[in-house]
Amino acid sequence: MREMRARTVVVGSGCAGLNGADTLAALGEKDLLLVTEDMNAGTSRNTGSDKQTYYKLSLSGDDADSVGEMARTLCRGDVNGDTALCEAAASAPCFLKLCGLGVPFPTNEYGEYVGYRTDHDTRRRATSAGPLTSRFMTEALEESVRRRGVPVLDRALAARIVTDDKGVAALDVYLTEEREYLRIRCANVLLCTGGPAHIYRDRVYPDSQHGMSGLAFEAGAEGANLDCWQYGLASVKFKWNLSGSYQQAVPRVFSVDERGVEREFLADALGEREAMAMTFLKGYQWPFDPRNTQGSSRVDLLVKREGDLGRRVYLDYRKNPRGFSGDAIGEEARNYLENCGALLETPLERLGKMNPPAIQLYLDHGIDLAREPLEMRVCAQHHNGGAAVDAHWQTRVPGLYVCGEAAGTFGRRRPGGTALNAAQAGSLRAANHAFRNGRTVSSSPLPFEEIRLPAGDAEAFQAEMSRCAAFERDRAGMEALLERVREALATEEKGREIPEGLKLRDLLVTQSRVLSAMLCSLAEEGEPEGVLMTDEKGSRRVPARPIPERDLWFETVWARYRAENGR
Repeated sequence: MREMRARTVVVGSGCAGLNGADTLAALGEKDLLLVTEDMNAGTSRNTGSDKQTYYKLSLSGDDADSVGEMARTLCRGDVNGDTALCEAAASAPCFLKLCGLGVPFPTNEYGEYVGYRTDHDTRRRATSAGPLTSRFMTEALEESVRRRGVPVLDRALAARIVTDDKGVAALDVYLTEEREYLRIRCANVLLCTGGPAHIYRDRVYPDSQHGMSGLAFEAGAEGANLDCWQYGLASVKFKWNLSGSYQQAVPRVFSVDERGVEREFLADALGEREAMAMTFLKGYQWPFDPRNTQGSSRVDLLVKREGDLGRRVYLDYRKNPRGFSGDAIGEEARNYLENCGALLETPLERLGKMNPPAIQLYLDHGIDLAREPLEMRVCAQHHNGGAAVDAHWQTRVPGLYVCGEAAGTFGRRRPGGTALNAAQAGSLRAANHAFRNGRTVSSSPLPFEEIRLPAGDAEAFQAEMSRCAAFERDRAGMEALLERVREALATEEKGREIPEGLKLRDLLVTQSRVLSAMLCSLAEEGEPEGVLMTDEKGSRRVPARPIPERDLWFETVWARYRAENGR
């Protein structure tokens, strides 16, 4: 087996991975390597939403805000206070770095970065560079990484994190073009592989995103809040979140059965006026909310029911929903559309007035909303849990850092857009700590053991996960699926194609941990406090770490900073 070395290896080429590599290079790390299966794949580069949100400290107007206030917003009962504080403290410098790299976040004529309110927040901390915000971020960060000369190993699928008694010792990767393994001896790994999209069939993640969270779990990392996901309506033919103005345009919602019979099932179930009001509210209340199934989450439940009955569900921008009129849609919807100058004749006209790029986006992918409806489902959209990390985004395995969506720094309810800030803040913290942690590359013998590739069909496991363990959860179904997952992991399939086998193994390892967490949380009453921790032994609830008390006296902090940084 061929070997090479790099003191620090960054795995992943999305916003988190690129920012981690860029930060390490800026700090002066010379022994650095970025590993990616495909530089142009992943969620950051290939997905977005109606107005993809970046959540940060308020930087405009007269709104009172502070690092502490933002940390308290992030630090709900199942979120650790130290990571919340770090995300708040790093939000302004990370955001302004992106602005300096050319990401087009809007300012007013005085240079203020104006904002708006997002879900689960009361302040105007959210901003956006449009539906492709994360793509712009990724492109800008990649350009900076290339400019700094960071070595990149492309077409390399991370296969295993090798550890010894001191922590991380190597990363095994499979070179997909050479069809062989390569061992990279290293002291640090920043795992930035995105959310574990491949555990579900119904998902809005792009097909190029699968995640590799199982690598961290098999290396010894714990999971945090693995039961916590966000689910929302998304188009099927081209995977995209149907939030914001896609719903606020009040399109017609209908289903089609196997005989081709159309039904406006929302109007049938809720009444015409209520159906239109709930459709509009999905633009604000887009993620499914299990605490409020009497609100617009009724739309998600009814869409799922139609699918369970074998019907396909569509949004239609060519026609108004049954009973549509300016008075019938409700006061909130009518006022909003009037303020936007969008109380027009058809949903397509309303959408075009509020958000022309939303129509062009689908045209760019061969879908003309003026000619065809959009098929949609309730899909997994974001994992709020992940690998458990400390305030430096390091797992309990020394030298193993997990950043971005693969890190478990959120719980049941996160303000919209916090994921992009967390990816930048977490990779910044990890890079700074890895650069200074003093770990060196081990030269001790590291035997190579063949990686067991399990038997089974990935699609079957994904479909069953979507059926019984998504936003509606069936205990008996999850228990049966968990048993099947464990059996598949214990069964080896000789002669299997290695890339597919490695991805299936990771899928099953991740499903086993997620299902264990879901079954644990399902047994709890109410909304428990604390972080749900999961490892190979099972799940348990532990108190969340509080927001730290910290020294804010300038002279004291300055003296410590100079001592620690040699200034």
